[in-house]
Amino acid sequence: MIEKIAWKGWPNCYRLTNGEVELIVTADVGPRVMRYAYVGGENLFLEIAGELGGTNEPTWKLRGGSRLWVGPEDSSPRTYAVDNAPCEVHKVGGVLTVTSPVEPASGLQKRISLKLGRKGSKVEVVHSLHNAGRKAQRLAPWVLSMMRPGGYGITGFPPRGTHPEVLQPTNPLVMWAFSDLSDKRWRYSSKYLVLKQDPKQRSPQKLGLFNPKTWGAYLWRDTLFVKQYTADPAGTYPDMGCSYETFTNADVLEIETLGPMTKLNSGDWLHHTEQWSLHRGVLVPRWDDATLDGVLQPLLG
Repeated sequence: MIEKIAWKGWPNCYRLTNGEVELIVTADVGPRVMRYAYVGGENLFLEIAGELGGTNEPTWKLRGGSRLWVGPEDSSPRTYAVDNAPCEVHKVGGVLTVTSPVEPASGLQKRISLKLGRKGSKVEVVHSLHNAGRKAQRLAPWVLSMMRPGGYGITGFPPRGTHPEVLQPTNPLVMWAFSDLSDKRWRYSSKYLVLKQDPKQRSPQKLGLFNPKTWGAYLWRDTLFVKQYTADPAGTYPDMGCSYETFTNADVLEIETLGPMTKLNSGDWLHHTEQWSLHRGVLVPRWDDATLDGVLQPLLG
């Protein structure tokens, strides 16, 4: 079911539900997926109360939810494009598509399409960039899901091997100038990377990596959000080769996937597809490989 509703001060929102889970997308700004949760349950996405319900503000707003950006990140209007204008909405069958106006500074247009399964929690989310300008642009799609405070962001490395049988490097692990591997919010094992969101820790942390089977998860209490993306090993990825990045500060933890750098010609579209799912009753008593294998591997595929 897809229905138009008012939500958190925005009069033009759309709710997708199959009776088990629900998603809410606002058309008053964005496009932004603002809620993904079990029906009647807590939203796993961040909601910034003071920025909900607003529209047509002159400056960029964090707001929360899951959004589409353009990589690689810089201080230009292309990265931090203001997305505060109303969007166009189309419903075709069980697919909801929300499209932004063309951004004046970049000439780009953003679109998010969602297809929710008839049962269960799985959602196909297609993020699209359209070059409405006159000149080709070289860019990468970049999808940031902003998660509510107090949980754990989890991702996995590509399959491990042994020395001397595997002599070539298998993947990058990328640091930023503010990355601090001694920070207690990081947890490492041979297969997994975990980052805790701590509202008491204001300093930012970020790492990135490449995995052909890119995935990120967020555990809040006993509910787990998972998103997956198939990366192209032959592609050239931004940020020294990242298909996945995770960031945190005192307010948020972000789970981010990136597509390859692409020459997007005038008039063309570029698509980046994630698969989302939610899982209840998830417990992680220890942050080791055996425990995480048992919890996560049945959910990835």
